[in-house]
Amino acid sequence: MMITKQEILKTFQKESEKHWKVKIFEDEGFVRKNCNSCKKGFWTLDLGRKHCPDPACGEEYNFIENPITKKSWDYMETWKLFEKFFVRNNHSSISRYPVVSRWRNDLFFNIASIVDFQRFDNGVMSFDYPANPLIVPQMCLRFSDIQNVGITGRHHTCFMMPGQHAFNPPKEGYWKDECIQLNFDFLTKEMGIPREDLIYVEDLWTMPDFSALGPYIETFSRGLELVNSGFMQFGISNNSIKELPMKSIDVGWGLDRLVWFSNGTPTGYEAVFGSVLDKVKKICEIDYDREFFFKYAKIAGSLNIEETPDLKIAREKVARQLNVDVDKLERNIAPLEAVYSICDHSRALAFAISDAALPSNVGGGYNLRVILRRALSFIKKFDWSLKLEDVAIWHADYLKKLFPELKKHEDDIVKILQVEEKRYNQMRERSRKIIDDHAGRKIPEEELMKLYESEGITPEQLSTETPPNFYQKITEKHMGHKAAEEKFPFDVGNLPATNILYYEKPPVFEFKAKVLKAFDGFVVLDQTAFYPTQGGQMHDTGYIDDARVMDVIKIGNVIIHKIEGNAKEKQNIIGKIDKTRRDKLRRHHDSIHIINGVVHKMIGPWCHQYGTEKDVDKARIDITHYEALTDEQVEEIEKMANEIIQKNLPITKTLMDRSEAENKYGFEIYTGGYVPSKQIRVVSIGNFDTEACAGTHSDSTGDIGHIAVVKTKRIADGLVRIEIKAGDVALEYLKDKERVLQEVAKKLNVNEEDVPKAVERLFETWKKKRKQLKK
Repeated sequence: MMITKQEILKTFQKESEKHWKVKIFEDEGFVRKNCNSCKKGFWTLDLGRKHCPDPACGEEYNFIENPITKKSWDYMETWKLFEKFFVRNNHSSISRYPVVSRWRNDLFFNIASIVDFQRFDNGVMSFDYPANPLIVPQMCLRFSDIQNVGITGRHHTCFMMPGQHAFNPPKEGYWKDECIQLNFDFLTKEMGIPREDLIYVEDLWTMPDFSALGPYIETFSRGLELVNSGFMQFGISNNSIKELPMKSIDVGWGLDRLVWFSNGTPTGYEAVFGSVLDKVKKICEIDYDREFFFKYAKIAGSLNIEETPDLKIAREKVARQLNVDVDKLERNIAPLEAVYSICDHSRALAFAISDAALPSNVGGGYNLRVILRRALSFIKKFDWSLKLEDVAIWHADYLKKLFPELKKHEDDIVKILQVEEKRYNQMRERSRKIIDDHAGRKIPEEELMKLYESEGITPEQLSTETPPNFYQKITEKHMGHKAAEEKFPFDVGNLPATNILYYEKPPVFEFKAKVLKAFDGFVVLDQTAFYPTQGGQMHDTGYIDDARVMDVIKIGNVIIHKIEGNAKEKQNIIGKIDKTRRDKLRRHHDSIHIINGVVHKMIGPWCHQYGTEKDVDKARIDITHYEALTDEQVEEIEKMANEIIQKNLPITKTLMDRSEAENKYGFEIYTGGYVPSKQIRVVSIGNFDTEACAGTHSDSTGDIGHIAVVKTKRIADGLVRIEIKAGDVALEYLKDKERVLQEVAKKLNVNEEDVPKAVERLFETWKKKRKQLKK
């Protein structure tokens, strides 16, 4: 039977005091009530309150023009106030993690501070945390709220979540009572919010698969949610709720909201974007009715498209409350909503590009392109003389004290945004006729989706109403990616882990083993030197006794061999590896690491491995890059790669604890993909390149011999494929090329160095003959 979040919440609500009541509620006199509208439980000092403080249930933003904190703070000041308080209360303050979550195989982007510490070991979630308890100024990217950005006053695609985390109570960290006490003290003592203005709402936090869940306490003041505190305590197994072996606290503060709350500006964007927004407004000559806008801003929270999917209906409701017609409402606020969105989207792009992500049509890059083109479409719609890269750089200037890395990557940000704007303008030219053909008519959502997916045309460009959740539907399928689970004809779950011999030194090419399981041509041994297909490297072949090994597969920690013939369980065997094949695969794998490192250093930090394959006759790597490589770049890549070979750099393979490797080398070690294990094998080529890798490798680069770049091509928007040959395979390829050149020179009766000119003369002659034939 399918279990839903609402069903679990109802179960918890039967014992509400057990799950949500904390000591401070009793000490301060908070009472529990149920909302007349949404039915959620909430804790308040106001005995007469009938509904919870969520704007969806009728609450207004009553702090606008009326801040109740002891003073106002800007973005950096608010973080420093937060950091000082929690460090004073025994929390370690650590640096942010990247917004690109390379340590997670199921997510492209970091969507919450807790993601920093979540790791998955063969499907089981665990935590790697550098301190306990801790705080982190984590920048996050989320793309499910794109249509809310600029409208509600509080939604962002890019925002700072100052994470407050404690793990493994009662042995370490702390639990609910201390957590809510700390939060209460920060809000009341540090920020000066009166205790009677705090309301705590009950909710439930869950992982999508309910493998972890627990009570969730949302803290509101005057209509704005300031912080949510999640307590990971339970999980569902076999349709029953059970305690987790390790509890943890996931508190997500909204720094952007704290800044807004203390300033009482009409929207959070004025407070959060500071001087950046001022510059944008000035360039765009934004003029608006200030008194009208402040009235509108107080009730803008009810426009949440998640809760009121039809924006038109929500607009009509707000217009009635303000006693104006919808057209006047939209005329007054549309330009403001546009500049707010531009500021938000440019900040998201600045962080993403700084952390080596690239707008494209593949993977998470798709989401970046969605917001980039939405921002550009606003600029075109209102005919503003505004450059998106300028706005991004203003963000880098404004945030440099807290995030200096943005300034460091200014050139990358400008270059990539300029390339994207050029493509956008080219797309607009190509699409002009389509836009004209659709002008002035209502366009069904399905057609709009198709126009966006195939032509990149946004609803804003068509000046049509954006359907409910349009951008959420476009982007949610690109929010994460999962590796497909491997299916197999028999269960290996009860078999012990295979003892691996293919990493032994000196290399093992012949070994003895015992058959643990045999089934229809598949064999599992107690130990093996046969390398399985993984990480893009093709498998070894050879023999198990007299049976040829055709394929080698790894399922979890068990290695399975597909043979021509059969074997008997408990039989002792001798395995023999095809050494020539292994050597070719090994050299190709070494070479891909070198090419990856060269491209990353030569072209730009946004160039990352997207896919790879290492076979006996060739190897390829697909890199993230916004344009095809030039002939000059290809020559330089090949030259630099062979220089690395000539230096004969050592190739070291070290087994390390995952957290130790991440701390030492950073998350760049996952450029070839995340390794779901507590211990990872780190392969370093001198000081040139370091990656987490399970492949077979040489002891030095000199062993490779030579690398030849065979061809490159742009296989998709944002993806370039580089195909290479290495070692003896490369030398044979070059000899073949030489033989062809000699044969052509002979047929043309010229020296080899004169072949290009001779071919050119031949081509010109052919063109003349073709013209004569046509006549």
